[in-house]
Amino acid sequence: MDDNCRKVAPGPSPRTVTAEDGTVLEVPAEWELLPPGDGPLTRLVKSKGASWVVQQKKGRRLISKGVWCNGCHIRAAKEEIAQKRQAPGYAQRRHYEQQRREKIQRDYVEEFFQAVLRFLDFHHKHEDLALRVARAVTELATPVGSKTVARTATIPLEQRAQKAVVAWLRHQTTTYDSMKIARVKGERRRVRRELARSSQQLLAQYRSGEEITDPSLLPEALVNLENSTPEREPPPPAN
Repeated sequence: MDDNCRKVAPGPSPRTVTAEDGTVLEVPAEWELLPPGDGPLTRLVKSKGASWVVQQKKGRRLISKGVWCNGCHIRAAKEEIAQKRQAPGYAQRRHYEQQRREKIQRDYVEEFFQAVLRFLDFHHKHEDLALRVARAVTELATPVGSKTVARTATIPLEQRAQKAVVAWLRHQTTTYDSMKIARVKGERRRVRRELARSSQQLLAQYRSGEEITDPSLLPEALVNLENSTPEREPPPPAN
C-alpha cells in the first residue's frame, strides 16, 4: 500500500485512529468517513488522494470500518460513480456480469462437490451416506464470502475438499465446539490434530466396508444439521 493510503485501527475517541506503531492520530477536519460496502466507490476515493483505511481485528479476521479521506473526494467519487451507473448499457453489463459470476459459482459448487465425494470414497454400501455428507460439506463450505478453506485459491481443489471434510467432521461429530481448551501456545492445534486422526479413522471404516464402530455418529450429525439449517437449494447431484 502506498504512502497516500495508510492502514489504521479505530482510535480511543471519535475522529481519532491508531497508527500501526500505536500512535493516536486525529482525523483532519476536512476529512469524512466513507462506510465500507461499495468496492468501486472505495477504490475510486482512494485513488484521488490520501486516505486512512480503518480495520479492526476480530480473532484472526480484519474487519473493515471504512475509509477516512477528504470529503470533497468522497462527493466527487460518488458523482462519478452515479454518472457511470446511469450511462446507457450499464445495467445490461451488470446483468451479464452477474450471470457470469453465478455460473462460475454453480460450476465451482459442482466441482467442489465431486472433489469431496472423491475424497470420501466410501464403500458402495455407504453411497447414500457419502452423498449426504458431500452435500452438507459443500453447502457449508462453498458460499461466496464464507471465508472457508473451500474459497481459497492458494491450495489445490483436492486439498481444499480434504480440509473441508475434516473441519466439518470436527464441528459436527465431536465436542470440539464446546471444549475448554487451555490458552497455551500450540494446544488448540494439538487438539485439532487428535480430532483429525479420529475423523480419518472413521472415514477409513466407511471406505473399507467393514463394521462401523459407531454407525449412528454420521447419520445423527446429518439429521441434527438438517434440522438446524434453513432450507436452501442443494448442490447438484452426482452424475
